[in-house]
Amino acid sequence: MKSSKIGRSKIAVAALVSLSLLGSLAVWTRTAAASTLSTDIIGMFPKVVGEFAYADLKTARQHTWFNQLRDQLLPTNFRQFEQFLAAAGIDMNTQVDEMAWATIPPNKDHGDQILGVALGTFQPSSIEDRFKQKKVFSIQVHGYTLWAFGSGSGSNDIFLFFLDSNTAAFGQRAALEKLIDVRFGGSESLLTNDKMFGLIRDANGNGTIWAVLDRNYTHGAMEQLLPEANQFPQAAQILSKLQGLEIHVQASSGIDAQFQAVCDTVDNANILATALQAGVMYRRYQEASTHPEIAKALEGVSIVPAGDRIKVDLPVSEEQLQALIKSHALLVQM
Repeated sequence: MKSSKIGRSKIAVAALVSLSLLGSLAVWTRTAAASTLSTDIIGMFPKVVGEFAYADLKTARQHTWFNQLRDQLLPTNFRQFEQFLAAAGIDMNTQVDEMAWATIPPNKDHGDQILGVALGTFQPSSIEDRFKQKKVFSIQVHGYTLWAFGSGSGSNDIFLFFLDSNTAAFGQRAALEKLIDVRFGGSESLLTNDKMFGLIRDANGNGTIWAVLDRNYTHGAMEQLLPEANQFPQAAQILSKLQGLEIHVQASSGIDAQFQAVCDTVDNANILATALQAGVMYRRYQEASTHPEIAKALEGVSIVPAGDRIKVDLPVSEEQLQALIKSHALLVQM
């Protein structure tokens, strides 16, 4: 089997970059009440994560434009991972109802690593029989069989294993071993990370997709989202002091994407909001000739300070969303 990997791009950074193009977060939406991720699932993740995200895929599939947008936005290597799962009898479109995933920060042994949990309805025994028939490489960790998407020898090869008939975990081997270690009580869970779990608690249930970033990942996300803000006095310094970021998406026919940046002081929130407003105006000017659909959608962006937070609202009508899809302005190459 040819070695492959899911792109190492930081999950929420990538989402925010695409959010500036008004689309990436539209893949996961809601109609009314948003689902809430159980703390039992959150507690499966290790204490130290840089980003954490959740998507209610079952709800997202209710929208007619979901598949069109999904095909444009999924990275190629993730599509390959889906094909690998399909060959084993796992249909992401029908069997996976919810997903939670995180980025584990780099250390001396490896770079950023992806760790995810898929919730749905699976048949582990029959799936594992197919893996065996195809001679998929596997390893044993604490009694769990981890199946490799790739040779199994590469540091970025993705593995998959089943905790039960409703829960599957995937990610690089080192990341999965951290999850298993948490499960056996060998290390602390994400529930003990006061800052990250505080952000998760605020975001959980507020959108069919939501994501949170710690301060380190927030800095990179904001710089990629609106690099123009760095051109304004004090903005770069304030960006480096951001404490975290929350992302929420709500939808019916169109979408309403929102995010909140947590600043260190109220004054800095006011200054940075002004810089971001100017940055959005400049982005509209940039996109006007090449992506007029995006420029039009950016007209509805609202940026307001609220205490020590900056709240950004990006509503997109159904007409604008269809235009973005039709023009392939949201196509992601990764």
